[in-house]
Amino acid sequence: MPALTFVLPHWLYWSGLIVFPLVAMWLVRRQERRGPGPRPSKFLAYLFWLCSGFLGLHRFYLRNLWGFVFVALFVGILYANGHIHEERENVSRTRAEALKATTALERAQKRVDADAASVDAAELEQLRATARQAKAGHDAAEGDMAYWRNVITGTGGVIGVLLLIDAFLLPGLVRKRRAIEMGAQAAAPTDIGAVDPGSNVAAKDAALRRGYPAATRWIDSMNGWIGEYVSYWAILAVFLYYYEVLARYVLNSPTNWVHESMFLMFGMQYALCGAYGYRDDSHVRVDILYTRLSPRGKAACDVLTSVFFFIFTITLLVTGWRFAMDSVGVGETSFTEWGIQYWPVKLMLPIGALLIVLQGIARLARDIGVLIGRIPVVTAQEV
Repeated sequence: MPALTFVLPHWLYWSGLIVFPLVAMWLVRRQERRGPGPRPSKFLAYLFWLCSGFLGLHRFYLRNLWGFVFVALFVGILYANGHIHEERENVSRTRAEALKATTALERAQKRVDADAASVDAAELEQLRATARQAKAGHDAAEGDMAYWRNVITGTGGVIGVLLLIDAFLLPGLVRKRRAIEMGAQAAAPTDIGAVDPGSNVAAKDAALRRGYPAATRWIDSMNGWIGEYVSYWAILAVFLYYYEVLARYVLNSPTNWVHESMFLMFGMQYALCGAYGYRDDSHVRVDILYTRLSPRGKAACDVLTSVFFFIFTITLLVTGWRFAMDSVGVGETSFTEWGIQYWPVKLMLPIGALLIVLQGIARLARDIGVLIGRIPVVTAQEV
């Protein structure tokens, strides 16, 4: 049965965390400028073909029933893989039995060579028969496992051939499906009064932030960009955990580096997204009286409680900086066999704390502006 021995290089991990969000943001901006494109998308069809074609999801995306052929073949691989697990246990058991029988026969033969009368001929023949039987059982178990391995290899080969054929057929299939859906849209009645409820989100956000000082707008924009940037790391998790599930349950090649890379990535994401969450009040909070206050009452409450906020965040910044510098100084790496660098991960702690402190300063400036009347109070209902 095929096995995977790939281990993600360190340079690819770090460069992926840097480059992938930039590419994703560029693609999103480009799509926003172009507006809604034709459906289905050739790009998505090939993405499904590349990442989950063995399950026929690219066919299902195009509403093509040939996808069930891929599903049946993949189920066959899982069925054969279950037998591989059983046969591996049989091979291990029969190997131990064969070794035990062979060892007993060799010891008896040595006693015969030393003193022919010390071992009964019938006993020696029985040991030989037991050894032959044990070896035959081991050979049979090896043969059964080889059979199921060949089933997996053959079925995987069939899936590979079908995927290769679909690589050339996909453009035509996309055009055909697109024509069908466009015809259905042309025949369907149009609801002129329908309005996208999220179409005015940017306008509302801009109105709610009008009158803010330039520095606070800059901090808001920076933390918004950083929050969006690291949010695309979650897409990387989908691909890597997909790889891990496939490697572990289909090819019997589990990894350690996937889990380690992802919990480190999510730790950095958590540290860097704190300011973004604080900017938009998307963090978890317990509100008993706060929600009942007026906008100026909320601003006054925020100003009073900001003392505790800055005590915590500045302490986090100072201790996080010391913590990170100790790691940078020794070039700390993981203690696992992957050996990934730890110091960039720990460096995200003071950086994230600094972003939260800056966002707290911007929040405090706005609250003071609301209290003294320099910043107009605008609610979401008034936009």
